[in-house]
Amino acid sequence: MDPALRLSELLAYTEGETRKWRDWFARNPAALDVKLDIAQATDARTLVQHIVIVDLRYAERLLGEEVTAYENVTTDAVTLFATADRAFQKLRSFLSSATEDDWKFVMEFPTPSAGTLKSSKRKMFVHTLLHSARHWAQLATALRTAGFKTDWQHDFLMTDAID
Repeated sequence: MDPALRLSELLAYTEGETRKWRDWFARNPAALDVKLDIAQATDARTLVQHIVIVDLRYAERLLGEEVTAYENVTTDAVTLFATADRAFQKLRSFLSSATEDDWKFVMEFPTPSAGTLKSSKRKMFVHTLLHSARHWAQLATALRTAGFKTDWQHDFLMTDAID
């Protein structure tokens, strides 16, 4: 047995968390309008947009596709989570087809908040998944503080992504 965490397992965890958020917001739509100040987002809706658009844009970069503009992803919940599904499909596609050279390939790309960056595709893939997990955790805390407690454990230990 290989004890190392595989990227497919981390991807499954991140995708599972996103699905749980989609289902939770469907039952708690008012929570999307909770005011907050995280990653330049002013409410939960725009933070979810930030999480989803980053997933999509990095997945597109990994595949060498044209990168979707922020303004092309609206903030209604159905569109946001459909976009998340698209992003995860693209991430799975890259993961299943990437060669060793693909993982090592260094890209230079613009970001809205950090200027122009350079990164290997491997680092970009891992960043995408950790970025999502970090912001979902911040969102869970902000919503709990505002009286909207989620109904599942978010910790990796509680996931079914790995045995």
